[in-house]
Amino acid sequence: MNELIRKNALEFFEAQFANLTPLNVVRALLLGLLAGAIIALVYRRTFRGVLFSEGFCITLVMLTMITTPVVICIKSNLSLSMGMVGALSIVRFRTAVKDPLDTAYMFWALTTGILLGAELYVIALVVVGMISLVMLGISLLRITGPNTFLLVVHYDPSVSKNIDAAVERIRTKRLRSKTVSASGAELTLEVRIDPRGDLVSHMLDIEGVYDATLVATQNEAGN
Repeated sequence: MNELIRKNALEFFEAQFANLTPLNVVRALLLGLLAGAIIALVYRRTFRGVLFSEGFCITLVMLTMITTPVVICIKSNLSLSMGMVGALSIVRFRTAVKDPLDTAYMFWALTTGILLGAELYVIALVVVGMISLVMLGISLLRITGPNTFLLVVHYDPSVSKNIDAAVERIRTKRLRSKTVSASGAELTLEVRIDPRGDLVSHMLDIEGVYDATLVATQNEAGN
């Protein structure tokens, strides 16, 4: 009986490692860690939103590393691959992604994990390198361009003409809201300006303006 158990155990492990060795798994996971870290660093460098999430960077690394062993298992066993596809098809993710660019980074991480799991290491590294260069190049081209902000101004309704004249000098703008009450008026504009400009101080120089605030936003002016 002991001999039969030992023989079955040996056959089991031989079947497990026939096409898959621990060294291959460790190598793929280490490359997944490296590729995921590069993707996360590129995301951090090119981030243009309002609130940066450290957790999303960690998610990108985990997505790359988690996808890699899944593809390794699917590649080594056809029946297991069918079961995994069926199991994953019932999973529903309810986390809302606010920026479409974040979704692109998630697909980038998943694609890299798939390539590494398929042992296409050179292709995976080339894809990571090329996309990284493209994203960093786009980020550098946008550094000197104008950014989009929300301009919120509270003022006395009696100086509305002066406010309108100041707003007319802003080249790219879009009215978001305007509220007038007995206690004062509030104007909210979506503007595209150079952040080095002193628009807030210029608005405060107008007599009758109580306060002016400039808030960063992810939306594009004029959309």
